[in-house]
Amino acid sequence: MEPVSLSAPAKLTLSLRVTGVRPDGYHLIDAEMVTLDLVDTLELSDGDGLEVVDTTSGDGLAVEVTDDNLVRRALALAGRRAHVRLTKRIPAGAGLGGGSADAAAVLRWAGHTGLAAAAGLGADVAFCVVGGRARVLGIGELVEPLPFVERTLTLWTPPFGCSTPAVYRAWDDLGGPEGDHGNDLEPAALAVEPRLAEWRDRFTEVAGTRPRLAGSGSTWFVEGAFPGDGREVVRTTPAAQTS
Repeated sequence: MEPVSLSAPAKLTLSLRVTGVRPDGYHLIDAEMVTLDLVDTLELSDGDGLEVVDTTSGDGLAVEVTDDNLVRRALALAGRRAHVRLTKRIPAGAGLGGGSADAAAVLRWAGHTGLAAAAGLGADVAFCVVGGRARVLGIGELVEPLPFVERTLTLWTPPFGCSTPAVYRAWDDLGGPEGDHGNDLEPAALAVEPRLAEWRDRFTEVAGTRPRLAGSGSTWFVEGAFPGDGREVVRTTPAAQTS
């Protein structure tokens, strides 16, 4: 195969409601998601294997370099084979869909863009295949594109990640709480990782407004630009491109 370089843009969940739980345990959502100009890069070449270069702070969740990695699973789903050098700029466990974005980039490259199959890899993968701005329903397989809105946002990611399965389990254990700031997973994430509250309060002091939690955490975000002290100013982007 000819070497190719792919871009995998992060996603941000602006709002998230958990609307139910299926008999198989999967949670149903109603969310608004957008694509950001924060990207991972995948370099595909002939061969087989996965190499990860982590340019983030490295304080979040570890990136598994195994057959269970979403990149490897996406290649298997598409019936393709490649050696992948993945440069991580989206922190793992931050609620920014880094692994999902990487898998989606592989699926777009392979021409395997069925959303139901993509959602089978992970709840955010189908949106990351489409990108832009969308309402996301079901277990993530229903993606309804919305008109693009240019936004500037500031992200602040603590030096620790949140496990999405653990947060959803906590949401169940708490009786399915409704978040009071646009994200039903926020109370569960705070139960799993109480240190999130300290970062939320610090961000409130900086921005003068209460931040929202990105998905299952650990990133907090606000509208507007508030650079400095590890915060990252990002912008929304239109629909995802193949490369």
